Amino acid sequence: MMSMQDHHLEEASAPILWQPTKDSIHDSLLYQFMVELSEREDTLFHDYQQLHHWSVRHSEHFWDRLWDFCGVIGDKGDRVTDCPPNSTEPAKDTLWFPDARLNFAENLLAYGNQAPNKDAIVFHCEGQPERRQQLSWQALQQQVSQLSQYLRAQGITQGDVVAGYLPNLPQTLIAMLATSAVGAIWTSTSPDFGVDSVVERFGQTCPKILFAADGYFYNGKRHSCTDKVNAMLSELHSVEKVVLIPFASLNAPTDSPLAERYQDWHDVLAAFPPAPIQFERVAFNHPLYILYSSGTTGKPKCIVHSVGGILLNHLKEHMLHSNVNPGDRVFYFTTCGWMMWNWMASGLAAGATLILYDGSPFYPDGNVLWDMADQEGVTLFGTSAKYLEALEKQGYQPEKTHQLPYLRTLCSTGSVLAPEQFDYVYQSIKSDLQLASISGGTDICGCFAIGNPISPVYRGECQGRSLGMDVQVYDDNGQSVIEAQGELVCCNSFPNQPVGFWNDEGDQRYHSAYWEVYPNTWHHGDFIQLTRHGGLVFFGRSDAVLNPGGVRIGTAEIYRQVNPMDEITDSIVIGQNWQNDVRVVLFVQLAAGHQLDETLQAKIRQRIKEHCSPRHVPAVILAVTDIPRTKSGKLVELAVRNVVHQQPVKNVGALANPEALEQYKHRPELSC
Repeated sequence: MMSMQDHHLEEASAPILWQPTKDSIHDSLLYQFMVELSEREDTLFHDYQQLHHWSVRHSEHFWDRLWDFCGVIGDKGDRVTDCPPNSTEPAKDTLWFPDARLNFAENLLAYGNQAPNKDAIVFHCEGQPERRQQLSWQALQQQVSQLSQYLRAQGITQGDVVAGYLPNLPQTLIAMLATSAVGAIWTSTSPDFGVDSVVERFGQTCPKILFAADGYFYNGKRHSCTDKVNAMLSELHSVEKVVLIPFASLNAPTDSPLAERYQDWHDVLAAFPPAPIQFERVAFNHPLYILYSSGTTGKPKCIVHSVGGILLNHLKEHMLHSNVNPGDRVFYFTTCGWMMWNWMASGLAAGATLILYDGSPFYPDGNVLWDMADQEGVTLFGTSAKYLEALEKQGYQPEKTHQLPYLRTLCSTGSVLAPEQFDYVYQSIKSDLQLASISGGTDICGCFAIGNPISPVYRGECQGRSLGMDVQVYDDNGQSVIEAQGELVCCNSFPNQPVGFWNDEGDQRYHSAYWEVYPNTWHHGDFIQLTRHGGLVFFGRSDAVLNPGGVRIGTAEIYRQVNPMDEITDSIVIGQNWQNDVRVVLFVQLAAGHQLDETLQAKIRQRIKEHCSPRHVPAVILAVTDIPRTKSGKLVELAVRNVVHQQPVKNVGALANPEALEQYKHRPELSC
């Protein structure tokens, strides 16, 4: 019915690294959606760009048809939005599916009614194959039933907050699903967060129940959580009960004055027999999750996401963009403090089996995740750009050591995926897969830039803009541009916009965060470029953009040249205010056995000059032994810039390695 001929082979400057076959296109859920859409809308769709254009021009029809195609369980209601025809309602204030009623957990658990004995969850723990767990859909439903009964017995109801301070365990998913089943709100952090960081987050959202593990494993070591949980409880007065999961075989704090607030996970489940789950259906825009910004520029923002917005958008991203089918096996390397955990969890709604891993991705070595992918038949493997870079640096070539027969899609996010990492994936991991470099954020718990199974993959590019989202690139004058660098904006409303920020009177902080720069337009804060064939190239965060001589330079352009060098392990670049201008300062973490002498500095500068421009060349290059990052692995250029300018870093607790900042203070080389 539709021709999927590639119309842009000749116009593209970036080489094509992968193309779908005619059969794979026709087998994809996206193609099936296009066929159904063509029949209902009397419109012929020839390629992805045409579909995206239609989905933006007719966004109400798109989201309405998506609900039906994905089989969302619930009452859709009669209205797609609350806007009358030809309304000028601001995009920020549009209310999606205002009459709908649904339950998130009911949709995520529905596939278990068709395949109760198939795997819903498979869990692996670093270095401990004996801890592998399998949970069937039936077992998952039963435990969600038991735990939801417990929550109701504790008086948890719509609007209450339940928190998790947990590793990436099956119990974490069960607790989230049980919370959603009763209509309450789930929020979580990972156990590597310190006490102050957790209190900063949960202290704002005031959870009534806290789920915590006694400890976790990382890099070959057992880490206890019980002392930290005790310390939190002395400040989190809203917490009435702590359900402790005995994961690391450490003793519960029975000698604590707060011991009466603790309950054992197994005792909680044993108190309630499995029964049909009572799913509390709530409004489409009822709060589901509270996610937290990284907090590197101040107190973490508490971003509230809706039941319907998250469900519908994640169904779109899993089924249409990632071609996740029932029975597929989806893995994402993530912690419970990163939005990709929430994204991964929604794979259940597509009928996928979730493959969970908790621990270091390099313990005992870099083969560990690929061993698991082989063993479990992973079909979608998700990770970060930094992980792929580290694999390449350490010389791992999974293609030579692993079969990976079922792997169809590799997703990368968290930071910019350099063109060289595209090469590495196809040369050293698997030559025939869809590499989806995706980008969005905690702000929308989803993607603005994403892959799709019917379009080619161009080197160094995200495949395209997410369906239903009018993503544009604005120049300094607020004009939409193509093939020029600028700000990522979204010019229309979409269901997974946040409900708002927690305890944000009048939505003032929410408006300031996203809607203040351009009238009625979401301003995301990424510095990007849109290509002629609809791809997206990312250059870093726009607030970290360098500006020497008034020329805007994305930091990713410099990392692309420096990080692949054998002498360099990692790097971070900032702009330093200097003599009424800005000069580029590059910090490099050296590989073992190398020194930052004049020869290496000259080599770095020459490489940047040749491959970028003279404007990109750093005025100062300094060696450090560690590069500061957030707990989800993102570089913190703004924190380093503040330290260099002797300004306070507002929230060092958000960093995985805050001690690293000491090396950037009072460097004499930066005062001359």
